[in-house]
Amino acid sequence: MNKLVSLISGIIFGIGLVISEMINPEKVLGFLDLFGNWDPSLAFVMIGALIVSSPLFHIIKKKEKPIFAENFNYSNNKSINNKLILGSAIFGAGWGLIGLCPGPAISSIALSDIHSITFVFAMFVGFYLVKLINFEN
Repeated sequence: MNKLVSLISGIIFGIGLVISEMINPEKVLGFLDLFGNWDPSLAFVMIGALIVSSPLFHIIKKKEKPIFAENFNYSNNKSINNKLILGSAIFGAGWGLIGLCPGPAISSIALSDIHSITFVFAMFVGFYLVKLINFEN
């Protein structure tokens, strides 16, 4: 049941990304172009997501356990360290240069866009390299 709920949630998320056009890198780059032809639509997508998720998060976190899992799985780590700063900078630079982050990139693969496919391939190579180098220690 957990896998089915995860699949349905992912499909809903992907549909939301398509409807909001966040799988289009030009929309994201337009949002980041503050001094050019600025497109505020990404801000509205983020605000809409917060309106829906924030109250639900506070309701759900008071529960003893999730409906379809044995326990909650979120980090209590609140420390800011060099790995977090470096990872955030790399993520932000990639997002700002390409206009894609992991969710929209994976959703946009269905469009068979070579840039999205290249991005997702590079993202998985990066995942593998981090595991290979073992940045966890």
